[in-house]
Amino acid sequence: MPVQDAIRHAGTLPFLAVRFLFGAAVLAAVAGRRAPWNRATVVAGVRCGAALLAGYVLQTAGLRFTTTSVSAFVTYLLVVMVPILEAGTRRTAPRPEVVAGVVVATVGLFLLTGAHLSVGRGVVLTLGCAAAFAVNIVEIDRAVGPERGPPVDAVALATVQLAVVGAGCLIPGAFLGGYRMPAASYVAALYTGVAASAVAFGLQVWGQRRVGPTRTSLLLMIEPVTAALIGWFTGARLGVLAAMGAVLILAGILVSEIGPALDRPVN
Repeated sequence: MPVQDAIRHAGTLPFLAVRFLFGAAVLAAVAGRRAPWNRATVVAGVRCGAALLAGYVLQTAGLRFTTTSVSAFVTYLLVVMVPILEAGTRRTAPRPEVVAGVVVATVGLFLLTGAHLSVGRGVVLTLGCAAAFAVNIVEIDRAVGPERGPPVDAVALATVQLAVVGAGCLIPGAFLGGYRMPAASYVAALYTGVAASAVAFGLQVWGQRRVGPTRTSLLLMIEPVTAALIGWFTGARLGVLAAMGAVLILAGILVSEIGPALDRPVN
């Protein structure tokens, strides 16, 4: 909700530039000189940050055309996309439960968006965001997963990827809205820079080293449920049809993920 309110009075890219550069500065202060700022960390951070940049630009732009609840549920179709991407990188066919989950989640998306064969601009943008976030999770696993290459520090990796997002938005943001934003927009950018960027992404990278991409994406299901609850209490409620679609999306996510998640040992 703070993001959706803020971007009504600020450009998408300026808001993201302030948010992510501030988040990167906070994490850099935490990492300090103790982090291994080696080539492997920087390269991995750039790869992860590029996907994250695409995801946040698409998600924040999509919020202009859809509600917070719909955005959250569509975004977390990424949970279905992660095992598909993993199968693609390993050149294997997706598992049957993944295919079943995709079918169920697709039906859910159809209902969530009003049972129309065409979808709105906001949903299309947010679907692109989900794909980019799924790539980000897979890239993080490539960097910090077990038996990878040179050691990559979680905080340093998160710092680099946040800096990539902020830097990628900085110059275009000057031409697409500028930085003369209302004070409330700056407050929202700083708040999300700490809570939703520095803390959240630092913990994600640290935790993904231990639980892997499948469990990580499964745990991220908490967000759309939370967004729906917040929307309910603030008046942005889903209708009956949309609520059925949201339930089917969650069911599809569970079907596609819970088998692979249980198969992967905890490190």
